[in-house]
Amino acid sequence: MSGLPGVPEQTRPEQGAPDPLRAGFVVGLDVGSSVIRCHVYDQEARIRGSSAQKVESLYPQTGWVEIDPDVLWVQFVAVIKEAVKAAGIEMNQILSLGISTQRATFITWNKKTGNHFHNFISWQDLRATDLVKSWNSSLIIKLIRGSCRLLHFFTRSKRLLAASLFSFTTQHVSLRLAWVLQNLMEVQKAVEEGNCCFGTVDTWLLHKLTKGSEYATDFSNASTTGLFDSYEMCWSRLIASLLSIPLSLLPPVRDTSHNFGTVDEEIFGVPIPITALVADQQSAMFGECCFHTGDVKLTMGTGTFLDINTGKNLLQTVGGFYPLIGWKIGQEVVCLAESNAGGTGTAIKWAQQLNLFTDAAETEKMAKHLEDSEGVYFVPSFSGLQAPLNDPHACASFMGLKPSTNKHHLVRAILESIAFRNKQLYDMMQKEIHIPITKIRADGGVCKNSFVMQMTSDLINQNIDRPVHIDMSCRGAASLAGLAVGFWTDKEELKKLRQSEMVFKPQKKWQEYERSMENWVKAVRRSMNWYTKI
Repeated sequence: MSGLPGVPEQTRPEQGAPDPLRAGFVVGLDVGSSVIRCHVYDQEARIRGSSAQKVESLYPQTGWVEIDPDVLWVQFVAVIKEAVKAAGIEMNQILSLGISTQRATFITWNKKTGNHFHNFISWQDLRATDLVKSWNSSLIIKLIRGSCRLLHFFTRSKRLLAASLFSFTTQHVSLRLAWVLQNLMEVQKAVEEGNCCFGTVDTWLLHKLTKGSEYATDFSNASTTGLFDSYEMCWSRLIASLLSIPLSLLPPVRDTSHNFGTVDEEIFGVPIPITALVADQQSAMFGECCFHTGDVKLTMGTGTFLDINTGKNLLQTVGGFYPLIGWKIGQEVVCLAESNAGGTGTAIKWAQQLNLFTDAAETEKMAKHLEDSEGVYFVPSFSGLQAPLNDPHACASFMGLKPSTNKHHLVRAILESIAFRNKQLYDMMQKEIHIPITKIRADGGVCKNSFVMQMTSDLINQNIDRPVHIDMSCRGAASLAGLAVGFWTDKEELKKLRQSEMVFKPQKKWQEYERSMENWVKAVRRSMNWYTKI
């Protein structure tokens, strides 16, 4: 793909001559919250070698969630070496590297020495909860919302609508970074001396891979921090000023598919171009080839993420879909609207730990073994309920238990709850985002469960396409990296290479589930506000 900023034009061989690019391989990595995964792809987008390692979270205090950067770095290097070895190739055959990362997890480090000041502070971390509450109820935020609401009434500006709905969350980097600047003296001092670097996981990995010579992030990662103005495509001076965060602390923002520099030769023995940095959900969207307005991606992993391609337009909704930059490649900027639900893969893993089954693959048969859940309902709320209910104090629960209830009923109730949550998110998207849906594609570990997939298809009355390979964050990172060096020609070629394993088509009418879903919604409402302090 030509014309990418900072990417040298590739010279194609003459007709009939062997193409050296086509003889190589591209590596895609996904550094998630629970797993680091690496795939080596050939020119047909087949996975030639893979490796994965579990990411260990640290919990130094109640509500704090961290990751040891030294351990993460060792694992990151190891999975690349293991995947290349598994592919039976040499490091010098790797043409480019693309890195997808968990979003809004960040770190600060010493600019001169490269030593970090603290562990990674995860997007799941709650240490800034009090700051979030304080700011959201502050007079200044109320004034900003009120004035923007008034101005939106007269101008109908989408940007003013977004500002009128703005609120901080613990998942944003913004207030967790403000907490660091307020509480860690070492970081304060380094900022004052101009000796502090800040970065999300992608920025830190780039800095480490290039031995400190490169420092940047991309638009997809920046747009998830709560510090970025996606309308102006730059760091927000207003939010940085409000929170006393120096703009100089924030890294330069580059295109998603871009020449980010080269891996230092000492690490893998050869220099390898780094040509894509991308946030994980946006990467999965790209990997699924959801390139057109109205394309939808349903990721069911640890949580559920529903994204719709909104083209060039940023769309903010009242119900809970938030605007993101999907990717920027040259002049092309693609926007997404996203909403999410927690407790998807988490609920299945929890049930496995209770010995309700030994392998997640069994759950599909267990659910299909029954005609229904016999009135048992599960509320998947291990981390509260997200949109459209937005209750952080809701509890996870089973309701409708009877003496005849067995583990099959419990498992079916868990799987049904995932499909019901998918229906809620889909209905909210239909109601608030007036873009005709062109296609729906699924990915993530839970999409392997055909019971959940079929029930979701029935509930939303839409076809859902499941790919052969479900690790779409890796695939997206590799696709973006491969485009940058001409390994793949364009997005049309990527579309042809994507393989569909199965398309789930509606088999039952939504009305057949209506009563069950009504009862499930009743169970959800009874689980709300459970943890509210009196």
